[in-house]
Amino acid sequence: MPDVSTLNVLLYGEPIGTITHVGGDRTLFAFTDSYIQDAQRPLLSLGFKDAFGELITEFQTTQTKLLPWFSNLLPEGHLRRYLAERAQVSEGREFFLLWVLGRDLPGAITVAPADGKAWPPDAQDGRKSPVISSRANALRFSLAGVQLKFSAIEGARGGLTIPVSGEGGDWIVKLPSREFEGVPENEFSMMTLARRVGVDVPPIQLIDIKAIENLPEGVNLRGSQAFAIQRFDRLACGPVHSEDFAQIFGVYPDAKYKHATMRRIAQVIGAEGQEADIAEFIRRVVFNALIGNADMHLKNWSLIYPDRRRAALAPAYDFVATTPYIKDEESALKFSRTKRFDEFTVDELAHLAGRARLSEKLVLETAAETVALFHQHWKEEARHLPLTKDVIAAVEHQLKIVPLVTEAR
Repeated sequence: MPDVSTLNVLLYGEPIGTITHVGGDRTLFAFTDSYIQDAQRPLLSLGFKDAFGELITEFQTTQTKLLPWFSNLLPEGHLRRYLAERAQVSEGREFFLLWVLGRDLPGAITVAPADGKAWPPDAQDGRKSPVISSRANALRFSLAGVQLKFSAIEGARGGLTIPVSGEGGDWIVKLPSREFEGVPENEFSMMTLARRVGVDVPPIQLIDIKAIENLPEGVNLRGSQAFAIQRFDRLACGPVHSEDFAQIFGVYPDAKYKHATMRRIAQVIGAEGQEADIAEFIRRVVFNALIGNADMHLKNWSLIYPDRRRAALAPAYDFVATTPYIKDEESALKFSRTKRFDEFTVDELAHLAGRARLSEKLVLETAAETVALFHQHWKEEARHLPLTKDVIAAVEHQLKIVPLVTEAR
């Protein structure tokens, strides 16, 4: 008989479902009957609604990977490999990786073993179980993304501390890139500019690496500063639920550049959010085109649920001018008909508005205002922000090739 292990899925601390490892690295998710029958249930995901707005309750088993919604809770790239090694878990076996990281996930979701078992016997592929303390001290949190980023707590003296257990952090600390110079400074500068332009940006800091306590061993750094941003899913009153658009659209992280457009994201925001959310979305699309951010994929857009049921656009994150590092003439996702920055026009935005059933007046006025504010603050602050000459030159070039810049005036 295969060993059957079950993880409880909790939302705001209350059980709403289970993920069962049924053997052969197959897993099955199911909602609890109480969650299904609760007419006032908190929303887990828009992706679990059918065409009539009803809760989807039947799911297929998945092999090795979890369902896309849960798979997107897990980190990617370097961070995934690092945490998997720390926990002595195969990074490809997502059920067991979620087992280790499930106590501090994005949003208000947590995952815990149903029977309190410390570790399932089949997690090690038949190998000898590792020392329990090794897993217990693994950094138990999951902040999706490729760049090395860790959950931290602000210290009384202004520094940031990465908890030894990896739990309870209300800041995200993003360490310098292994490949590219000045990424933390770039992100701090772009997020600062975004706030000036009117984008909803959480509190941010540029912090000296030496001011970070409990920095994990074995992390190779290229640079002396880290970027820190306050988590919008952690408030004094408790966690706030959120989900990214890869979760909403039900695609795995490796497909975050596919199967969607900015227009499709706009359709969801237009249907689920308020007018202010639509304006905020357009402001961000325009801003990231102006700075040359070619990496605004599905996981860089999120919704948040402040009242547990109704959606709003989550605060901004991951704004980086990427073209100084990787020359790219296209956005990660199509705007409406095109990905090309040199085809991002007033007409393209009008097309997006029409197809997404948004107010064209609101969309175009917000775009024009964003362009004007960007020019004003870029001219005033570009030389005062911690940017390299290459980044400044790349943004200046971007302002020359995006047609919206002249058309919006």
